[in-house]
Amino acid sequence: MLQNINLTDHFLIAMPAMDDPYFSKSLIYIAEHNDQGALGLIVNRPIDMTLATLFEKIDVPFESMELANLPVFFGGPVQTDRGFVLHRPIGDWQSTLAVNQDVGLTSSRDVLQSVAREGKPREVMVTLGYSGWGAGQLESELAQNSWLTVPANPHILFDMPYEERLPSAMEILGIDFANLALNAGHA
Repeated sequence: MLQNINLTDHFLIAMPAMDDPYFSKSLIYIAEHNDQGALGLIVNRPIDMTLATLFEKIDVPFESMELANLPVFFGGPVQTDRGFVLHRPIGDWQSTLAVNQDVGLTSSRDVLQSVAREGKPREVMVTLGYSGWGAGQLESELAQNSWLTVPANPHILFDMPYEERLPSAMEILGIDFANLALNAGHA
């Protein structure tokens, strides 16, 4: 079993054998990983909703329309009725987890109000729901070759179209998804 690893600020790349419909072909950004478990967001699975549509549903009026057409993403199967905002810079919001010195994950409404009013933070990704693992669960899945891991790149998160994120994360490892074997071997 993999012990004492910390995958905070890393990407998880689902292996081809991953048949869970939530996670198949997914790229997950791990926002927190410790001995209690892990929390991440699927960053390459948009849902049929824009920020403008979401904000209308939660009565947050858009004044700065520059971010209104950004897609909302399916972050994972946990708390799908709650919004999670991955953003850069960290800022000063009511409920923010600092992932690193530049990236924050906020679940409080004040960050959404700022996005709607001022278009800030500019580098933002909103998900409904998140992906979670209990203590030791992610380590167990890694030991079963369910995931590849690679240090996260903020350029992939905030600058790339969602359909390019998974192939770009794999390129960091020098791997083409089409060439990835279904079952990893052990020497």
